[in-house]
Amino acid sequence: MGMLDAVAGRVSGGATVVFRPSGASMVPLIRSRQQVVVAPVDPSKVEVGDIVLARVTGTVYLHLVSAVDQARGRVQISNNRGRVNGWTGHDRVFGICLAVEGVARTGAEGKTLGGSSSAAR
Repeated sequence: MGMLDAVAGRVSGGATVVFRPSGASMVPLIRSRQQVVVAPVDPSKVEVGDIVLARVTGTVYLHLVSAVDQARGRVQISNNRGRVNGWTGHDRVFGICLAVEGVARTGAEGKTLGGSSSAAR
């Protein structure tokens, strides 16, 4: 189980999690090892451009929502370099990125689920 799998488990359990993901697929929105805050999300509220924590074909990603299909209850997940990871159901969208390095993500407010407001590390 990878680090993002563990974070997904905590977020799906209701925790807001602060962590430092690694990788370059989301540059410049998220650079490797920058601190992010991810909170449980209401998947029906996510929009194109939101950064979400989601499982696509068995892999957990902290990537962009690139398309929304409300009728089928799913979203398309892509990195910030043009690669589409695929479609995933609302049941596999665990959280939304609220902040990167202390800077709030525009549009994330109002999309979280009620519950934990304190960040766990």
